[in-house]
Amino acid sequence: MKKTVLIIALIIVGAAGFFGLRYYNRYYGNNVEKDGYVLIPHKSDFRQILDSVAPYVKDKEAFEAVARDKNLDKFFKPGRYHFQAGAGNTNLVNMIKAGNQSENSFRIGDFGDVYQMIGKVARKTELDSLHFANDLNQVAVEKGYKNAEDLKKYFFIDTYNFFWTVSPREFFKKFDEQYSEFWTSERKNKEQQSGLTRDQIYALASIVYKESGGKKDEMKTIAGLYLNRYRKGMKLQSDPTVIYAINKQTNFKEPIKRVLYKHLSTPSPYNTYANAGIPPGPICVVDKSSVDAVLNAENNNYIFMCADPARFGYHKFTASAEEHAINAKAYQDWLNSKNIK
Repeated sequence: MKKTVLIIALIIVGAAGFFGLRYYNRYYGNNVEKDGYVLIPHKSDFRQILDSVAPYVKDKEAFEAVARDKNLDKFFKPGRYHFQAGAGNTNLVNMIKAGNQSENSFRIGDFGDVYQMIGKVARKTELDSLHFANDLNQVAVEKGYKNAEDLKKYFFIDTYNFFWTVSPREFFKKFDEQYSEFWTSERKNKEQQSGLTRDQIYALASIVYKESGGKKDEMKTIAGLYLNRYRKGMKLQSDPTVIYAINKQTNFKEPIKRVLYKHLSTPSPYNTYANAGIPPGPICVVDKSSVDAVLNAENNNYIFMCADPARFGYHKFTASAEEHAINAKAYQDWLNSKNIK
């Protein structure tokens, strides 16, 4: 009798262990065989979620069973979810139900056009670029502007993090707040002392950024030079403005490696060879340093600048037309020697 009871007890214990292990493996055991990101759009249904998860899990039926048991078929949040190798079904389901998605990293560069930026940014969001652009156009109109291109000054070159599900309004809100934080009382005082409008400051900052190639150590010198030209009533004659004028006409599809004489007459209000004064707006998204360079421009007497072939990316500055002619000749000779056309 005792032997029979012992056998039955062992069978019960064995069965409990078997089903307990099976339960543990189903709910908590490793079911992700490779790292990856699962995208779940707003309009997904449960079957679409399962299809998105399938490439990353070893036991699809086990995941579905746990998901149904935890009501993922009824309640889930859209997003971009990081599936880590070794994770269990419970962790995965809870992550999706709670909306604990992973952020995407966006690099905002010196885009010449806001719509260029939108095209790159939209690739890392749920929305297509047309939807994104239309919504930002509406934001611009609400702020009193014509379209999203007029929002260029709100963006700064940097790396930002956003969720895949970010809406255009949520996206812009981050930059709107950053813009407000940047314009401190100190900067507003310097803005007033400069005698420039904010749009002029951004336009000059964009020229400074392009001419300097983003190198901070020349920005204030370049800013001082262009302010000298502007205050003397001279044309700014900045090559990047000519390149921008051509790019605007070709929708940024014609790369310009070298500004030629024929380019200088390109009709555009942004072309500072054809027009006196400061362009009507920035020719690119700028960084904070270039705006600060305009607000804190170097007090110099420079009127001319020319790329220095002996120091790639840097310039020679002078107040002498004769000296500038020598510098320009040296640079043109260098371009010709490199067959840059």
